Amino acid sequence: MRLDSKVAIVSGGARGIGAAVVRAFARSGAKVVICDILGERGEALAEELNRAADVARFRHLDATRLAEWDDVVHFTEKSFGKLTTLVNNAGVHGRLGLEETSETEWHRVMDADLTSAWLGMKACIPALRRAKGGAVVNTSSVYGLVASGKATAYHSAKGGVLMLSKAAAVQYASEGIRVNCIHPGLIDTPMTETLPPAWKESLLDMTPMRRFGEVDEVANCVVFLVSEEASFITGHR
Repeated sequence: MRLDSKVAIVSGGARGIGAAVVRAFARSGAKVVICDILGERGEALAEELNRAADVARFRHLDATRLAEWDDVVHFTEKSFGKLTTLVNNAGVHGRLGLEETSETEWHRVMDADLTSAWLGMKACIPALRRAKGGAVVNTSSVYGLVASGKATAYHSAKGGVLMLSKAAAVQYASEGIRVNCIHPGLIDTPMTETLPPAWKESLLDMTPMRRFGEVDEVANCVVFLVSEEASFITGHR
C-alpha cells in the first residue's frame, strides 16, 4: 500500500498508459479520479475498480480547458478529500514533418500535449499546497529527448513538457511539491497501434530490448515517483 492516503487525478486515464496508472494507483492504496474525454471507457474503469472498494471516480475532462480542470479539482476534493497527486497523461500524436504540418495541426498537438500539462498544474498546484505538499508526474516521450525527422509538433510539445516540468520543479520545491517527467519509448498502447508498419519496425530496430514496453512497466515507475520512496526526487527526467 505504497500510496495509502494519496488522492490522485490522472488525465487521459481511460485507456493506455493512463488506465494502467489508474489501476496501479488503486492497487497501491490511492483514491483516483479518472479524467478523460472518453466517457464510456472512463466510467467502465471506475466501475471495475469500485467492485472491490470505493476507490475511483470518473470525471469528463477536456484537458485544454482551464475551467474543466478547476471543476475536476473541486470534484476530487469533494469526493475524496485533499488532493496529493497529479498525473498529466492526456495527449495526442502528431506525425507530420515541419512543412507538412498545418497551423491547425500545430495548435492541436501543442494544446493537447503541452498546454494541457501546464493547465493541469496551474489548476492543481493550489490544491497540492492546501494538502501541504504533493507530487506531479508529467508524461513526455522519448520524442521529447531525440529527433526523428518527422513529428515536428509532437517533438516540440513533448520537449516543452520536459522543460515545463523542470521549471515547475524548481519553483515549487520549497513548498514540498515535487514535479517529475517520464519519457516512455515504444509502449504497447492504442496510440502505437496506429503507427504505419514500416515506422513501427524502424522504432523496434532502435529499441535495445527489441520489444514494445508494457503499460504496467510505465505505471510502476509512476507509482514510485509519486510515493514517499521518491521524496527527494524532483525535476527528474
